Amino acid sequence: MRTSDLGLNPEQDEAVHTIDGPLLIIAGAGSGKTRVITFRIAHMLECHIPQSAILALTFTNKAAREMEERAKQLTGRKLTNLTVSTFHAFGVQVLREKGEALGYRPNFTIYDTDDSFTLLKECARVLEQSWELAELQAIAQQISAVKSQRKGWSDEPSEVKKLYQEYAEHLMLYNAVDFDDLITKPLELFEKHADILGEYRERYRYIMVDEFQDTSITQFRFVELLAREHHNLCVVGDDDQSIYSWRGANFENILLFEQHFPERKEIKLEQNYRSTGAILAAANALILNNTNRKEKALWTQADAGKAIELVHPEDETKEAQFITETIKTLVFRENRKYDDFGILVRTNSLTKNIEMQLLATNIPYKMSGGTSFFQRKEVKDVIAYLRVLTNPRDNVNFLRVLNTPRRGAGKVLLETLNRVSQLKSISLFDALKDILLSEQAPISDQARADLSEFLELIGDYRERARSPKGKFAAHLKELLEDIAYWEFLLADNPNSDKVAKWKWQNVESLMKFLDDWENDPEAPRTDLMSFLNRITLITRDDLNDKEDKGSVSLMTIHASKGLEFNVVFLMGVEDKILPHERSIEEGPHMVEEERRLFYVAITRARQKLYMTACTTRRTLKETFHPEPSPFLTEIPGALLNVTDGTPEQDATVDDLENLMANLKKVTGA
Repeated sequence: MRTSDLGLNPEQDEAVHTIDGPLLIIAGAGSGKTRVITFRIAHMLECHIPQSAILALTFTNKAAREMEERAKQLTGRKLTNLTVSTFHAFGVQVLREKGEALGYRPNFTIYDTDDSFTLLKECARVLEQSWELAELQAIAQQISAVKSQRKGWSDEPSEVKKLYQEYAEHLMLYNAVDFDDLITKPLELFEKHADILGEYRERYRYIMVDEFQDTSITQFRFVELLAREHHNLCVVGDDDQSIYSWRGANFENILLFEQHFPERKEIKLEQNYRSTGAILAAANALILNNTNRKEKALWTQADAGKAIELVHPEDETKEAQFITETIKTLVFRENRKYDDFGILVRTNSLTKNIEMQLLATNIPYKMSGGTSFFQRKEVKDVIAYLRVLTNPRDNVNFLRVLNTPRRGAGKVLLETLNRVSQLKSISLFDALKDILLSEQAPISDQARADLSEFLELIGDYRERARSPKGKFAAHLKELLEDIAYWEFLLADNPNSDKVAKWKWQNVESLMKFLDDWENDPEAPRTDLMSFLNRITLITRDDLNDKEDKGSVSLMTIHASKGLEFNVVFLMGVEDKILPHERSIEEGPHMVEEERRLFYVAITRARQKLYMTACTTRRTLKETFHPEPSPFLTEIPGALLNVTDGTPEQDATVDDLENLMANLKKVTGA
């Protein structure tokens, strides 16, 4: 289908048909930017630009999938050579293809945050450094900031720099990268190897970046390097929605883009297709108070809609009750579905009472964010053992279990393992066998004994795993006893038995899951490999839970970006919560980011917006009387309907008649 046949407003049409040269698209909230990007891809293909020459980058897998699917639907083509990717996934692609130039083998491992922190603790132990948990977490954040070039080393003690160096060396030794490396290492590759950069410049001659206001300095340098030769770089963003400075996002990249590409064309998308007039008027009035921004004003052809409800409940319990009662009322009176509703909070600490109230009133909900069960360290440890039992030549999981619990496998042994593995083209498991057979191996007698026992243990339990009876759950419990995993958890959490017990409960949950699997009469296969494959699928489903229908969405404002709901509840619109106390302390620039965060929250709502600000709020330490957020004074009073949250009257005769009419429609009566 030709893009000219599709309904675009004049600004959208201009953005779609401007494909040569640098282009800056300022896309306000709800202005159809994803539509513009996908139509633009379709138009480029219409103009006979090869799929393989187009690179579209965004920040979430969901956004990338949506963009790719829409482009396929528009063009009616499979688009197998089109690259639509997150920044980090594209970084993985570059490192897989060319990472050997930096010393990486193609099968490198990507460490998540938990893996990285575990390695950092291990490196501190190797260096005989002693840190409190909070100190080590701060060091991890500092290392991330240094690696992504947000900060440099200033007055940090030499121990921190040594720890950073040890951490970097271990990553290379393990043929592993962390999350930051997925941007910084490809950038390093391009800066050090002009021939490789030239190859990618020639391959990707048309580049688009979505959510450009969320890019970091390193991400901007990355795309600017790629686009420097052909200049066909289109960036789409909204500085009013830049809310991720804490993870390196720099909304001033829009200014950098203008400096690097002075010949750019600029198009503003200001027509909003999402929210009512009242909601947009509130958002516009609020964001005008920020000084460092591109001038724009959202407008809509939709009705003004109802005023925003500002509710002052007595406390957080009444706040939760008001929200659940309102949801029930709207479901009843307006025939709404639960997935029409989004409940947004500034911090996760505000979710406890609303979660309890949702459960008490039987309202189905899903909490976005948090750690998947299968991504918890202790669960990953046990799964790694199971994977090694089914495939001992799985280098990634072999390295995970080799020193879990610790068996004296230090840096020297790991270097020897890698060298023997590469020299003989064998797995690390087989390399360890070779080393233990050698009298000259650089290994202590105790480590040799421990590692020999480890290989015997793997061999023993591999035989059990191959048993035709296919019942391994009991053996797994015995395996964990043999390796003293409970004692390892206690030693790894010396200051908290409760943490160790909680982690062990997660391990027991996994064992029960395996036991249920093996005893399921309807399961076509109950062998260990099928179980592990099933876990992979469950993990993928778990990560896609946000797609589930029929549940209220509960999430932080940060997690809500890119989403929209017919009805939004914004909790805790109070001073020191929004804006957050830490941001107030950091200065005016962070207060402006908090205002952008409030702006994002408001513009998630399509039809109705409720905001709550309690008159009393309790924390673990105290009960206090918060002031309403100062941001509320920036919204014209005519747009707000202020109440105390008293429940509405019972249903009227009209309500009941409307309900009966809806039931007749559903049943066909």
